[in-house]
Amino acid sequence: MIKRIAQTAGFTGLLAALLLTLLQSFWVAPLILQAETYEKAPAAEVHEHAEGAVAGHSHDAQAWEPEDGWQRVLSTTGGNLVVAVGFALMLAGLYTLRAPSRTSQGLLWGLAGYATFCLAPTLGLPPELPGTAAADLVQRQVWWVGTAASTAVGIALIVFAGNWLLKLLGAAIIAVPHVIGAPQPEVHSMLAPEELEAQFKIASQLTNAAFWLALGLISAWLFRRKNTDQYSA
Repeated sequence: MIKRIAQTAGFTGLLAALLLTLLQSFWVAPLILQAETYEKAPAAEVHEHAEGAVAGHSHDAQAWEPEDGWQRVLSTTGGNLVVAVGFALMLAGLYTLRAPSRTSQGLLWGLAGYATFCLAPTLGLPPELPGTAAADLVQRQVWWVGTAASTAVGIALIVFAGNWLLKLLGAAIIAVPHVIGAPQPEVHSMLAPEELEAQFKIASQLTNAAFWLALGLISAWLFRRKNTDQYSA
């Protein structure tokens, strides 16, 4: 069983990560690079020195970040692979408790994962371009984790509970973090145009939706295939 979970998660994570990286490279990354030009413009103005003045600081201590091109793509692929395998392990583990009877059911698991880890949290904390003001990082992380956990519990109750009261409880649990509200910055500001931010939000949602649907479909197919091979052996 452990071997089947690991193999399912490994192959699923690899394929889903490659798909996500491909979509991000052609759709999301160009928007981020465009937003970075607005973020770096004010910084360039601040760093201009009067003619003949001596610079009183050094850039050597700046944190390393991947350069545009193969470094950024490789770094993104590595991060996506770690995340994809982790989520695939979670799905494969859940399949041992309730195995999909059809491969198409993996799409439903993928939709549930998308709703839990992408859609619900972004209702309060939408994806942000570089140069956008944000609330305290720890507060945002706490709210994000709480929202994902409550959404997962709520969806489980709505789908699997046989009692309508439990289903209503599940809906209420999903709504709790949104009633509380996500932490927000004192002043909302962004350097990039609103049109660019709107495109980025749409691109982020659609790429994540495609990633989760692929993750669910591939993992369900691999899990059922290995299950069939086990019984036929």
